[in-house]
Amino acid sequence: MQNKQLKAVALISGGLDSMLAAKVVQEQGIHVEGINFFTGFCVEGHTHAIRKKDQAKPKRNNALWTAEQLGMKLHIVDIIEEYKQVLLHPRHGYGANLNPCLDCKIFMVKKALEWMEEHDFDFIITGEVVGQRPMSQRADTMPVVANESGAEDRLLRPLCAKNLPATLPEREGWVDREKLHDFSGRTRKPQIALAREFGFEDWATPAGGCCFLTDEVYSRKLADLWQAQGHREYELDDIMLLKVGRHIRPAPHFKLIVGREDGENQFLEGYRKQFTALRTVSCPGPLVLVDGELGEDDLQLAARITARYSKDRMAESVTISVTPPNGETRELQVAPLPPNQILEEWMV
Repeated sequence: MQNKQLKAVALISGGLDSMLAAKVVQEQGIHVEGINFFTGFCVEGHTHAIRKKDQAKPKRNNALWTAEQLGMKLHIVDIIEEYKQVLLHPRHGYGANLNPCLDCKIFMVKKALEWMEEHDFDFIITGEVVGQRPMSQRADTMPVVANESGAEDRLLRPLCAKNLPATLPEREGWVDREKLHDFSGRTRKPQIALAREFGFEDWATPAGGCCFLTDEVYSRKLADLWQAQGHREYELDDIMLLKVGRHIRPAPHFKLIVGREDGENQFLEGYRKQFTALRTVSCPGPLVLVDGELGEDDLQLAARITARYSKDRMAESVTISVTPPNGETRELQVAPLPPNQILEEWMV
């Protein structure tokens, strides 16, 4: 290996840990390229780009931004279809919500290993820290990730390497173990200190994760989708729509997706050819998509709920337009659902 440029592939989520892990190895003269796996459940670039409450957040894909900060190439790999089996049949089960974190990590390291071998790279880097995540980053699960992914000791965790047995890159002298770290636990203070030492002035918020499946509300919406359709399958459009709007299910056979603000209404416009759409005509209000089949009584209720979220929610009557995916628009005059009527029981 003396005359060969050593090369490592780093799993880049866009978070602080993966950025630091790649930088630590770059500092040892090793060529590092990043790989980012797109499952469809990634938080990056979705709700914070369209909601007013998230306007302060930078409008960027943090994985691409991280690669730019590090001056390295990033490979974004679509694993939406392959990932379905990880989510639907996790060998190690779910976390607090519908997050198959351990199976997910094993799968992504396995995919990184395949990429590494195909492109003649030497080892894999992750930003894992012992004790940081309750399901996938524990002392007893880290060997499981290495073993079941097939990466074995070609998997290097630079931020906590000194707390683990030496890997092949360390034993062979490809990297200096003394220049690696011994971070542990959930505190991010050592990472923030290291980031400042490297001269980084900006990084993605450390806490919160980068996957919607760790979110209780999102997981509840996904479970509701599976129950309503009678099977545990999904398409990309299904899981994208779960990220946006209020989801209201007045009856088992239909659900309303109610835009909460202009950004969400504009996003939902892209789905009007797939769903019946309701919108207020006589006053400003939300765009509402109907997922399911409606009878006339159901349609009246859906229109009243739409009016309930309009500017004229206190009026005696509101005009609602109803546009089927492949039909002509018609209008309904409805009384808004009373403000004191409890909708929480219908909220998904």
